[in-house]
Amino acid sequence: MGGHDGKSGVPESYAPRPAGTDSDKSSGVVSAHGAPEVTGINEDTAAVTTVEEVQATKKGWFAYFKTRDFYIVLVLGQILALCITSTNTFSSLLVQEGTSIPAFQTFFNYVLLNIIYTSFTLYRYGFKRWCRLLIKDGWKYIILSFLDVQGNYFFVLAYRYTTILSAQLINFFAIVIVVIISFIFLRVRYHITQIVGILICIGGVGILIGSDHITGATASDGISKGNQVKGDLFALVGATCYGVSNVVEEFLVSKRPLYEVVGQLGFWGMIWNGAQAGIFDKQQFRTATWNSKVGGYLTGYTLILTLFYSLAPIMFRLSSAAFFNISLLTGNFWGVCIGVKVFHLSIHWMYPIAFVCILGGLLVYFVGKKVLGEATKPWLGQNQEQGVTGVGTARRRVVRGDTVV
Repeated sequence: MGGHDGKSGVPESYAPRPAGTDSDKSSGVVSAHGAPEVTGINEDTAAVTTVEEVQATKKGWFAYFKTRDFYIVLVLGQILALCITSTNTFSSLLVQEGTSIPAFQTFFNYVLLNIIYTSFTLYRYGFKRWCRLLIKDGWKYIILSFLDVQGNYFFVLAYRYTTILSAQLINFFAIVIVVIISFIFLRVRYHITQIVGILICIGGVGILIGSDHITGATASDGISKGNQVKGDLFALVGATCYGVSNVVEEFLVSKRPLYEVVGQLGFWGMIWNGAQAGIFDKQQFRTATWNSKVGGYLTGYTLILTLFYSLAPIMFRLSSAAFFNISLLTGNFWGVCIGVKVFHLSIHWMYPIAFVCILGGLLVYFVGKKVLGEATKPWLGQNQEQGVTGVGTARRRVVRGDTVV
């Protein structure tokens, strides 16, 4: 899918391929669907030419900790967690104003993603080539966008019927789904420290949930047993969709340009989400409160969620869907920090302990990892020759001889 030389992970010349063509010198075949990207460097100027040589530049159990990319991944994970927390805050503020339109409020995010990234894709590919993309690879993005839209919808729906405690516990299922699918279909093999790191992060969230239980933040508020079962099932469906969509997106952005993947996600997501909003949010839309505050909250929600969708693919390239999910576990802590100012909440003494525990798990996750960390994807070949040369990819490091970012 990503244009590359068929014989080697490092092609002979350092030159961008023209938009609309993708050549293989060994076969003489010209494809109209390859991604425009930098394909290589001259061997005389190459700092490194293979993944193995890059990995050998630093050694030891803490080799990855000595790289700039490690700190970028760590900070990026917390930015994404803050984005999720901020969108949740805006959703709560909308509910307080009397506006609860879960499907419709996400629709604007997909519209904005479509405007930004599909427009850029059309600029790079041209209309005819973009149409060929829809015909050839559209089905992949239809599946991705469907899973993403359903994940968002069912989790919001779950909170109408079940307790926050149940939803948080079931959300861990997304991590399980990611690990299992990555192991079976993408041939990802997890080191013992990665498994320990994940368990430590989950333990940190366990402390958060315990704190909420002690303070009564997870009370059922009169939710019936039948409704709670229904809500738990909705949360389970949402977590499953999230987990599968994360793995699918990690696979796609490793092989295709970021703007193509996010643009297609916005394009098809807009269609899926629009249809769903028209069916399920019709009544809520009529009874919703519409004023300047609601407009401001919707704008803030859309802009932050668009930022989240723009940064997540870089996270998938630099690390993995598994690390992406455990990074978001700190969202509960950030949520309370924001809630102190916005909703006048108080921080329980167990929250800082839980936050440190989760961060500790994130650090343990990368113990034993080499210089490229999780940027090397097992499905892309020994030298990542089947992947795209883009921001955050290991192939960028192999080709250019600098940091993957």
